[in-house]
Amino acid sequence: MSDPEIGASMGQLTASNRNDTWLTRLIDMEYWLACNEERAAQARFGAVMCCCGPCAMYRRSALVLLLDQYEAQFFRGKPSDFGEDRHLTILMLKAGFRTEYVPDAIAATVVPDRLAPYLRQQLRWARSTFRDTWLAMRLLPGLDSYLTLDVIGQNLGPLLLAVSFLTALAQIAVTGTMPWWTVLTIASMTMIRCSVAAFRARDIRFLGFSLHTPINILLLLPVKAYALCTL
Repeated sequence: MSDPEIGASMGQLTASNRNDTWLTRLIDMEYWLACNEERAAQARFGAVMCCCGPCAMYRRSALVLLLDQYEAQFFRGKPSDFGEDRHLTILMLKAGFRTEYVPDAIAATVVPDRLAPYLRQQLRWARSTFRDTWLAMRLLPGLDSYLTLDVIGQNLGPLLLAVSFLTALAQIAVTGTMPWWTVLTIASMTMIRCSVAAFRARDIRFLGFSLHTPINILLLLPVKAYALCTL
């Protein structure tokens, strides 16, 4: 934060209750991937798009300038009180500040240990992502082109996965045949990602993150669809 152009920075998140359940173990790995792949890549190109609340630092002088906007969050004419960390990050970027990722700053946070609270959390985050993606659209031309691709990928990726899954179900229903190419493609991409993460983290447990894929397809995609429809 010694650079006056930096308005906010975030560190690496871990789950303090990682060993409680299978879900907390998955979430801990999800946080590692989000921090050390997504946020690290964004920082490399000049703008972390969301400085996560549990481990974020803001420049006081910048925060004072944005406080009124931050406290009066509205979307489609209605008060909005979810995703405040993402919203504040977008405000920092709109004000011309840079946002950074600092991997050596590590914070532990309690994560949901059951599916119901986890899905409620994901619903809030999905609404925040959709809302602030819309608000960030005007920012993207002034940022590195990678960040535009990143935002498009984050929003288009789940859509393509949903289309693939629904197409596979339709094939089974109509033809009675198994869509092996779809299954193998999703499985291969999952294992490649998990293997790369295991190599980078020097931790073989990341191979188990492959279990997140069925959760993503069967639970998180419907949650994101519901979030989009109820913004």
